[in-house]
Amino acid sequence: MTRPGHHATASDGTPIFWTSSGRGSPAVVLTDGIGCAGYIWRTLAPALAEDRRVLHWNYRGHGASGAPVNPARTTLEDCVEDLAAVLSDAGEARAVVMGHSMGVQVALEMHRLHPERVAGLVLALGAPGRLLDEFRNSPAARLAFPFARDLVLRHPEAARLAFRALVPSDFAVDYALENEVARERMERADLERYFDDLSRVDPTLFVRLLASAAEHDASSHLPRVDVPTLVVAGEADTFTPMRLSLAMHRAIPDSELLVLPGASHAGLLEDGATVARVVRRFLAGRIPLARPARRAAPRRTRAIPVRRPRRTTRARR
Repeated sequence: MTRPGHHATASDGTPIFWTSSGRGSPAVVLTDGIGCAGYIWRTLAPALAEDRRVLHWNYRGHGASGAPVNPARTTLEDCVEDLAAVLSDAGEARAVVMGHSMGVQVALEMHRLHPERVAGLVLALGAPGRLLDEFRNSPAARLAFPFARDLVLRHPEAARLAFRALVPSDFAVDYALENEVARERMERADLERYFDDLSRVDPTLFVRLLASAAEHDASSHLPRVDVPTLVVAGEADTFTPMRLSLAMHRAIPDSELLVLPGASHAGLLEDGATVARVVRRFLAGRIPLARPARRAAPRRTRAIPVRRPRRTTRARR
């Protein structure tokens, strides 16, 4: 089923899906983690749209976006250029980029490559780079990933069948509820939507993008971030441990920090009301809405009296 929205055209011709709600610029553009297509913004997007315009977009090969025209164009830098295309298609010269998980890397790289288009940053439950190095506080994912990537690329059809069968299974959802999120604060339907979105991503695209995110690192750019920035950290986040968020906050000049007690990598849903309140306050205080341009008043001109001809009555014959 096609979702209502728009498609920007990327530089290589790939259609990039985006949606819009609310009014007021600069807009907030919501940028997902890898494999995601919007589940994490369920409570936050409508709350932010009460104050200003909110854009959400899908990475190439994710959600309602098209598969990349060139399969090799599946890098984090390609994601940044796709985001720039979305902003242009939406008519937004600048926006606040809010990223979750890998979206934090995309947001930071957007500021590095296109600083004139970034009005502010909200960096949620993510790290500046090298996505696999600190996963679950262990180097195991980084060491195992090259073997998994090569296996997927050698046997793409088998990988697709396995991805579609196993990822959205009840076992995967139950495991995540038990081990990866704050179960008492997370709705099962949200995780089911996440795994369903993930299962629709081509595994060859997934491993190529993950390989790019695993090598990308914006740490050296953090001291050069010169826009208002809010960092959101989850106290119990095992995907991107809280210490990485704290280090990012310390490295970005004049940034603000929100720590979500007991929150996992899905903290934007687990404590959505707190996140919405703090983000809205941050935006109102540090990135105010632009005032709409005032229309020029019509120029007043002095009326010139017009003499009307006198009526004449014709004599009757």
